[in-house]
Amino acid sequence: MLFETLDTSGHEQVVFCHNRDAGLKAIIALHSTRLGPALGGVRMRPYASSEAAINDALRLSRTMTYKNALAGLNVGGGKAVIIGDPKVDKTEVLFRAFGRFVESLGGRYITSEDVGTDVNDMEQIYLESEYVAGVHQVHGGSGDPAPFTAYGALQALMASLNRKLGHEEVGKASIAVQGLGHIGMELVKLLKERGAKLYVTDLDAKLVDRAVSEYGAEAVKPDEIYEVAADVFAPCALEGAINEDTLPRLRAGIVCGTANNQLASAEIGEELARRGVLYAPDYVVNAGGVMNVSLEIDGYNRERAMRLIRSIYHNLDKVFDLAAKQAITPQAAADRIAEARIEAISRLKLPLGRTSPRFIDKLRGE
Repeated sequence: MLFETLDTSGHEQVVFCHNRDAGLKAIIALHSTRLGPALGGVRMRPYASSEAAINDALRLSRTMTYKNALAGLNVGGGKAVIIGDPKVDKTEVLFRAFGRFVESLGGRYITSEDVGTDVNDMEQIYLESEYVAGVHQVHGGSGDPAPFTAYGALQALMASLNRKLGHEEVGKASIAVQGLGHIGMELVKLLKERGAKLYVTDLDAKLVDRAVSEYGAEAVKPDEIYEVAADVFAPCALEGAINEDTLPRLRAGIVCGTANNQLASAEIGEELARRGVLYAPDYVVNAGGVMNVSLEIDGYNRERAMRLIRSIYHNLDKVFDLAAKQAITPQAAADRIAEARIEAISRLKLPLGRTSPRFIDKLRGE
């Protein structure tokens, strides 16, 4: 059954990582290395089953291929998931064991942080493998990618406002933010600095209280966030926020957030378009973090990273333009642009490009 799934999804390799002594159960999914080594984070969640973990790794790694391609990066797409509760199951031994599996792939996969992991975990992986991005600056890394993801989402939000409302002034907009994790809270901070009217929700009441007290947001119950008459709905929690149950209640005219796989299906995207709701594809919006850590491969420079992340505004404009021209959804347009770049670059069969001393010898096998 798994091989039939891989035939359909186009994945190159799936690695099952197990170390009983370390308590490690993980899956690394490499979707594509056609543009370069597969870059994508490692997520840690208490999955209900091995099948759920596999499906998540497969889905997220494919998204990384498209995200990285549309962002103009010279890397492919991969993702890893660790089965476990990040609140209680994290240990140095677990992440070092995972690092050895990353190392065994010889540079085909470069990991970084994701939901349930952080820069401290990357430091422990780094003890066993250099194929990790988002490590501390003393190692030539860039540290926590969350602020960069939020900054990229701000660029996408401005482009969406301009497309839908004819202006990009965040201070004139009202925004309903669902999810106040690390990235969601960073986005709230950026939006507050620009004067936006904010509505927020999260399952963690302490995070909501913080957003209210520090950023002047208005608290909304989790199940009522869809019904807020805001200009923008920003899903920044986990996947599937917009589905058959929530779509009819959605009152915002724009959907632009950082969560992965926000739409439960392609049909939901088509229905959003029919209702006149502008959808900013999630993997365009949340590319800022991977843009930032990808520069560690060539030698990190923060100014260059910020300049690259600002290109999200123009990337999203191209998506909206193609969607309008071909009368398709923005999600379909984003996929077509990504697929076209992958195919065009792959035909060139370029050798390995320049990279930083931290990666170069290993990636070239020297």
